[in-house]
Amino acid sequence: MATSGIADSPITILVDDDATVRDALEELLNSVGIDTMSFSSGQELLDANLPDRPGCLVLDVRMPGLSGLDLQHLLAAKGILTPIVFLTGHGDIAMSVQAMKAGAVDFLTKPVRDQTFLDAVSTAIANDVARRAASTVSRKNLAVYETLTPREREVLRLVVSGAMNKQIASDLGISEITVKLHRSNMMKKMNARSISHLFNMWQSLPVDSR
Repeated sequence: MATSGIADSPITILVDDDATVRDALEELLNSVGIDTMSFSSGQELLDANLPDRPGCLVLDVRMPGLSGLDLQHLLAAKGILTPIVFLTGHGDIAMSVQAMKAGAVDFLTKPVRDQTFLDAVSTAIANDVARRAASTVSRKNLAVYETLTPREREVLRLVVSGAMNKQIASDLGISEITVKLHRSNMMKKMNARSISHLFNMWQSLPVDSR
C-alpha cells in the first residue's frame, strides 16, 4: 500500500483472494501515482475503517465467503457509493450484465491489459470525484434552502416550475406585490444569480427535502 498523505488524493481499494493478483495490481497502480489498499475478502473490507477519499473499488467476483457481486449489493445497501470495477478470471455475460445493472463502471476479465485496467480505474475515480463534488454542492444548497420560510419555499417551487408572479399570487392567494417580496427574499437567501441558477440549485436538493 502506498500513502501520499493527501486526504483528497485518489485511492483504489482492491479485494481479491489471490495475493499475487493484489500485489501486481498494487504495483501497477502505485507506479502511476494511485494509492491503494487491499483485502483478501469482502468481509475484511466490510470490517475495515476505510479512508474518506475519492477513489474506486476493484472487486474479484468469485471469492471465499462473499462474492464480489454480493459485496456490491451490501455496499449499496449501506449507502457506500464508491464506483466499482470488476476484474475476474471467472466472468460470464450474465455476471457482467448483473454487475453493470447494479452500477459497476466496468467488468474486466483476467488477463487484462495494463492500460485497459488503468483506463477503467481512471474512469471510476473521475466518477467518484464528480459524485463527491455534486454531493458537496447539494449539502451547501440544502443548508441555504433550510433558511427559507415556508412561504418562500412555496414561491421557490412555483418559480422553478415556470410560474409567473401573477400565477403564483393566484395559486397562493396573495398579492403580486407580496409574491415579489417573497421572491426577492428567496433569491437573496439562496444566493441565486438567475432563474436558471436557482433551477440548478433546486435540482441538486435531495428529493425528500423539497
